[in-house]
Amino acid sequence: MGLGRFSILIVLYFVNVKSLLGMEVYVQLSVIFDKIKHLFPGYFALVMATGALSIATYLLDYDKWSNYLFYLNTLFIITLAIVVTIRFLFFFSYVKEDLTSHLRGPGFFTIVAGINVYATELLFFVNKTNLALILWLISIILWTAIMYTFFTAITIQEDKPSLAEGINGAWLIAAVATQSISVVGTLLVSSIRDEQWAEFIFFVSLSMYLLGCMLYLSIITLIFYRFTFLHLKYSSYTPPYWINMGAVAITTLAGSLIILNSQQSLLIQQFIPFVKGFTLFFWVTGTWWIPLLVILMYWRYIIHKFPLNYDQQMWGMVFPVAMYTIATFKLSKALEIPFLANISTFFIYPAFLIWLLGIILMVIHLVRDILLKDK
Repeated sequence: MGLGRFSILIVLYFVNVKSLLGMEVYVQLSVIFDKIKHLFPGYFALVMATGALSIATYLLDYDKWSNYLFYLNTLFIITLAIVVTIRFLFFFSYVKEDLTSHLRGPGFFTIVAGINVYATELLFFVNKTNLALILWLISIILWTAIMYTFFTAITIQEDKPSLAEGINGAWLIAAVATQSISVVGTLLVSSIRDEQWAEFIFFVSLSMYLLGCMLYLSIITLIFYRFTFLHLKYSSYTPPYWINMGAVAITTLAGSLIILNSQQSLLIQQFIPFVKGFTLFFWVTGTWWIPLLVILMYWRYIIHKFPLNYDQQMWGMVFPVAMYTIATFKLSKALEIPFLANISTFFIYPAFLIWLLGIILMVIHLVRDILLKDK
């Protein structure tokens, strides 16, 4: 018995859960703690997806839906923060094992991206600048810890998986997390009164934007090679491969925000011609990915009749579609190309439908897996 399970059993013993709540509830709590122990590291993608959709609906003037999604996402991030904290404190050995894994390690970057997506919501919906700044700083600390722990661990490992077994679209969440820091930093600049601090934060945002571009170009090269030269089974084409597009979508958003806010910094203004071209390049890249990803989805689910069940990784498909909606809308403003906004108007509908399908499947999964498991 691990230290984490022993600690939890001790706590349950002293509060006498069995006698207070009954055996049935006690068993359900045991199931819940077991789920926490084996929690999928990338579950913060739920916060990313819901937050991105709430921002997209806000930008397109679906105010009622955007507010509902914001409050729901508040529930999601609080719940996941508690669950992840419990897992870190009581099941650290499992956290360590996941963080140093080629397949599961990249999922931890969703924590960084999820925090920043929610910080963006705080700025848009309730203007909580101080709280958003705190979350942004926390995300930078987590980004540093996860980035260098993960890449150091997989670099020095003696036994490494093959490229086909070790890489998937989830690796690109490293780029997504990096760009999310750029997005929130740029949005915070206007609220910083001290000019030197504002200039510094803007420079950090630009640097993270460029670093995110580097990470995407490095990782997508390996993924593209894996797609085209190594055997890809339809069962291996998992939802996180949609981050091939989602990573460049948030890159487009980060670049667009830098362009739109560049008048606040003389330092940043000198880079704007470069940022404009690079940002459009990434939007075009993301747009190119969409038809191919849809065709591969048809190949997986229609031709090979792969069952459409709840997958913890499916939020890796919801987030990119919602983020593409936001990025295209902001790009139309940044480059003054009005017709691009029409694309956002179209994409909001599949984004919402995919999110709704994910929520329905998740609720069914949770009811069956926790409440009805031992009945």
